[in-house]
Amino acid sequence: MAVHLVALVAAPAARRAAVLGRGELWVGTLDAVPDRVEALEAVDPGGDAVRFVWWAAGVDAHAAVARGARLSRCWDVAEAHRLIVGGWEATPQSAWATAHRLDRSRLPAASRGDLFDFSPTGHEPGPGGVVRADGYLAPEGGTAHWRPDDQTLLAWAQAALDCAARQEELLAQTGPRAVAAAHSESAAALLCVELARDGLPLDRARAEQLITEAAGPRPDSDAHAREIRAARDRVVLEQVPGHERTDLRNPVQVKELLASAGVDVPNTRKWVLEPFRETSGVVAALLDWRKAERIATTYGWGWLETHVGADDRLRGGWTACDGAAGRMTAQNGLHNLPTSLRPAVAAHPGHVFVRADLGQIEPRVLAAVSGDAALAAATRADDLYAPVAASLGVERPVAKVAVLAAMYGQRSGAAGEALKGLERAYPVAMGFLDRAYAAGLRREPMRTFGGRLIPLDTVLADVTVDGSREGRAEDVVAVPDPGRGTAGDTGRDSGRDSGRDSGRDAARGRFARNAVIQGSAAELFKAWAATVRATTRDLGAQIVLCLHDELLVHVPQEHAELTQQRVEQALTDSARRWTGSTAVRFVADASVISRWSEAKG
Repeated sequence: MAVHLVALVAAPAARRAAVLGRGELWVGTLDAVPDRVEALEAVDPGGDAVRFVWWAAGVDAHAAVARGARLSRCWDVAEAHRLIVGGWEATPQSAWATAHRLDRSRLPAASRGDLFDFSPTGHEPGPGGVVRADGYLAPEGGTAHWRPDDQTLLAWAQAALDCAARQEELLAQTGPRAVAAAHSESAAALLCVELARDGLPLDRARAEQLITEAAGPRPDSDAHAREIRAARDRVVLEQVPGHERTDLRNPVQVKELLASAGVDVPNTRKWVLEPFRETSGVVAALLDWRKAERIATTYGWGWLETHVGADDRLRGGWTACDGAAGRMTAQNGLHNLPTSLRPAVAAHPGHVFVRADLGQIEPRVLAAVSGDAALAAATRADDLYAPVAASLGVERPVAKVAVLAAMYGQRSGAAGEALKGLERAYPVAMGFLDRAYAAGLRREPMRTFGGRLIPLDTVLADVTVDGSREGRAEDVVAVPDPGRGTAGDTGRDSGRDSGRDSGRDAARGRFARNAVIQGSAAELFKAWAATVRATTRDLGAQIVLCLHDELLVHVPQEHAELTQQRVEQALTDSARRWTGSTAVRFVADASVISRWSEAKG
């Protein structure tokens, strides 16, 4: 089957869009986009197909998705750019410069059109063009207020096709999986547009009940809200008479309150306080108060009214890449909904959820990316930790702690002892992690299994001594960044090493060690999600949540069993394509549920 590239670009401010490729040369209104898309998507089985190319799904694909169009294959220039150079910034101008090996630090700025605009002139594109005489893309192109004429919009579409072709060449040079990664990353960006449009089904009545139980009734005035807040505080303050004026939202005052009750702690973080829950009434009350306070201030009545639509769907913005190693992110509580509110996430009438969660994903990914045959053999078991424990001669819980400690860089206590056994049993996997750690110490850029650049010197700029910063990376290979300096420039400045605290450097190494796994796991997850989206759409199934390693699919009840089967098969198929073999087995815990809270784990 031949796949043809077809550009789909939009200029929302002008309410116009263009389609170019496979014999199409069309410019029209945004409302007419779905008809053009569907005509191109409608091909006979076994016939030619199209892959839509756009600058960014949030702008161009949105023009079609928001009006009900269903798109299949795509190439997202912004997501491909993020794979190539890492980070988050991915304007059309930056992607174009990288693809054409131009210096991104010299990107032209858009003219302000006033007397104080000192931007150089003489390079602007001619009428109907978007590429300047110096090779850069016109800075106005694709901006929020851009209103191109039809000829210019078609030139914008042609530029997207040219940029995508050059990106594919660059990615093919990067590694054997990079082009496929661009396909799945692009599909994930398209899925993000659909997730933002469709929302997460919610039982409003149940949500209101849960909010009331946690944070009190809906306030009918500011005075009423203050009364509810004071009542919530009083439950804690009554535990320590004489401290009724303590502000529980002030960590310094809370620490003083605890000290007066005989609880002397270095800080008031949850993990520090949790050991005192059973022996201190004020600590138990404070921890419960924090849960209620979080509901009241972040997921309370204002949240419900602002983000849950009249159709009882929770909506928020989605992104396919977090700017570090590529995890999907979401807003408005879609990725941080408290467990206590999960009973409110409920399938709508006539529907159920198929919920699937990747099992023991980190060690299985480690087996795949490291090429450790012994660890790969352990993945054949449903419970990977059982054969690992047998190899080490330890109990299963110890084996689990050891494996996780290896990926998170812990070497003290029982985990440190078990790590010695891991190094003997799985030397290839442990050597892989050690090389990642060393690369983190050197702050060298690395690439994930799928080819995403992780510029550790930038990503880890604010890593703490305890290593607490979310991010991921992989493959321990220093690589040049197209469009940034010379081919041999890794972006490191050895002068910055002098005077560095050894603890901070070690934290960088631990970060990179964990990033080896997390970045690759994110790629596999998105490949899986894209496959589920493609193989269940004929059943009326709709992915409504992507949470780290978990998928929630909303499906008509009569298709629940078949959807579950396809979700499980999609993991097998996408993992085989992602790894290039069947040596490593990946598993998912899939079930049919009515409410999210019914899921195990």
